[in-house]
Amino acid sequence: MAEAEIGVFGGSGFYELLAGAEEVEVETPYGPPSDRITLGEVGGRRVAFLPRHGRRHTIPPHRINYRANVAAMRALGVTRLLGPCAAGSLQPEVRPGDFVICDQYVDRTNGRADTFYDGPEVTHVSMAQPYCSTLHTLIIKSGRAMELPLHDHGTVVVIQGPRFSTRAESLSYRAQGWEVITMTQYPEAPLARELEICYANISLITDYDVGVEASPGVAPVTAAEVVRIFRANLDRLRDLILRVIPAIPRERTCLCATALAQARV
Repeated sequence: MAEAEIGVFGGSGFYELLAGAEEVEVETPYGPPSDRITLGEVGGRRVAFLPRHGRRHTIPPHRINYRANVAAMRALGVTRLLGPCAAGSLQPEVRPGDFVICDQYVDRTNGRADTFYDGPEVTHVSMAQPYCSTLHTLIIKSGRAMELPLHDHGTVVVIQGPRFSTRAESLSYRAQGWEVITMTQYPEAPLARELEICYANISLITDYDVGVEASPGVAPVTAAEVVRIFRANLDRLRDLILRVIPAIPRERTCLCATALAQARV
C-alpha cells in the first residue's frame, strides 16, 4: 500500500487538495472511510487527503465513520493530521472569514463511536491538551506570516448535528465564553490521540451562530451561507495548509507521540 506521513481531512466545501494525484481505497476493521484517499507530495512530504463528508458531501456529520477515517490514515503511515473545518462564531470579535486555531474542545454530541478501545484492553488517553502543541504553534506562525485574520486559541463546542443550534443553546454556549461551534471535531481529535497521531484544528469561520447579536439584523445561519463563505475563503485555507505541510518537523517531540505510554490499565 502506498504511504504518507501527513494527512488532511477536508470539511464542508473542501473536497480536493492534491489535484491529479493517486487515489487509493483503504479498508479498515471499522468499515470503509468516507471516500477514496488521494495521495500526493507537497514540498517533499508525502500527503494523504480525505474529504470527511465524501467528495460529493453525501455524509452528514453524525453519520461520518470517524474511526474508519482515522484508522485509514494510520494504515497509510500518517503520524500528523490537519483537521480544517467550517465553523460558526459564538463571539462578536470572531468574525466570518477569520481563522481560529483551537486549543480546546467541548463535546456535546451523542451516540458516536468515539474510541478504538472497547476492551478487553482498557485504555484512558489524556485529553488535557487535546491538540498537538507542535502543529498548533506552526499553524499560527504560518498564518501570521500570511497576514491572515487569525485567533491563536479558542474553544470549539462540537454539537451533534445535522441541525443548527436553537437560540437558547447558542446563547448558553456563548455565555460559557467558548469561541467556535462546529459538528465534526469530536470524535476526530481523540481518535487521533488514541492512535498516537498528532492532530490540529483549523476553524474557518463562516457565520455568526444564532445566539450572537453582532449587529442589528444578523440573520440565522443557513447551510447555503456556510458553504458560500467557506468557498470564498477556500484558497486562503488551502494556501495555509500547503505552507504548513513542508514546515512540519520530521521528528516528533510532543506528547501525542507517546499518548499510550501511561494510558493502559
